[in-house]
Amino acid sequence: MNLAIVYTSKTGNTEELVYVLRDLFLRKKIEVCLFRSDQFPLQDLPSFDAVIIGTYTWGDGEIPVEMRALYRAFETMDTKHVVTGVVGTGDSFYPHFCGAVDAFRDMLYAHCRLAVTLKIEVSPQTTDLERCRRFADTIWNKIENGA
Repeated sequence: MNLAIVYTSKTGNTEELVYVLRDLFLRKKIEVCLFRSDQFPLQDLPSFDAVIIGTYTWGDGEIPVEMRALYRAFETMDTKHVVTGVVGTGDSFYPHFCGAVDAFRDMLYAHCRLAVTLKIEVSPQTTDLERCRRFADTIWNKIENGA
């Protein structure tokens, strides 16, 4: 199986979250390719079995500028077979908590095999680990079962 995690992080919170998820997949003996958004080879997107997107939210619930090329790639490339998940960190003080996660979710639902999303308040805490495990399990099950 070929799984990529593509992320961007402004404060380090989203980066911390994707490393937690990467470790969970590694424990399942799943090889993970981890990319910062500016290092991901967009032309290779359709070659992955699964892609997890990790993003913070910018401004008033917007996708960060460095994630827009990935967003457009999912819209324009043949990715119907790719299992996806979206994770993000944010502050619920803002009116559009993790709005970038929602924007990716809505687009991915139409263009690939969206499995699950996960929003974390500010940064991952011990209490979030079970939610992270369920996220990883859901991705794994969608790949394994073809559901």
